[in-house]
Amino acid sequence: MPRSVDLNSDLGESFGAWTMGDDTALLRIVSSANVACGFHAGDASTMLSTCREAAANGVTVGAHVSYRDLAGFGRRAMEVPAGELRDEVLYQLSALAGLARVAGTAVRYVKPHGALYNRIVADERQARAVVDAVVAFDPRLAMLGLAGSAVERAAEEAGLRFVREAFVDRSYRADGTLVPRGEPGALLTDDAAIAERAVRMVADGVVTAADGSDIAVTVDSLCVHGDTPGAVAMAAAVREALAAAGVEVGPFA
Repeated sequence: MPRSVDLNSDLGESFGAWTMGDDTALLRIVSSANVACGFHAGDASTMLSTCREAAANGVTVGAHVSYRDLAGFGRRAMEVPAGELRDEVLYQLSALAGLARVAGTAVRYVKPHGALYNRIVADERQARAVVDAVVAFDPRLAMLGLAGSAVERAAEEAGLRFVREAFVDRSYRADGTLVPRGEPGALLTDDAAIAERAVRMVADGVVTAADGSDIAVTVDSLCVHGDTPGAVAMAAAVREALAAAGVEVGPFA
């Protein structure tokens, strides 16, 4: 059994007068914070305050880059030319890195969000565009994503460290991809079952898919979505279950 695993959450997703999730509480539980960079959620003040709270709690900061889709929360499929996507990822990285520096911390990794995350599981062109942006910005950054994906291959070819992620609150298909959010059962909310699932992912490298089959997963980092209902209690249950199983929670970067 692994002695430690990262626990990450998508944070900094409030925008103006609109509040998303309880970042303050989650930052006391998780070890890595995927901070929205303004394209699917987040604004300058939210980004800065999230980085400050992360630094105060010893939580590692990552850039949660996205398609330029505030209206759709970055969850709508978009056709973006590779060069444009590369530049927009660079823009987001630059914005968060500057605010993180002011907050007394630094961006250590990159995790794409929503539709972009799912697209670069199979789309080689967009995967390379995202990786090209990271390499151009800082090749020391890690890339967080789904194991066995196009972006993992692109990252390895470019010499980036790739960190394999699994989702405790999302249902899997038998092929190892996530059940789309629009389908029944895509989002999981039972804290006890999720905590047990997380331990099994880490300890056994296995997760039960939506069709009832067991599939292999390789886990360096577990994700609890910050906008999932009851995310704080869920993250706390996962961390407590991991501790009971002898697994420490700590950042990968």
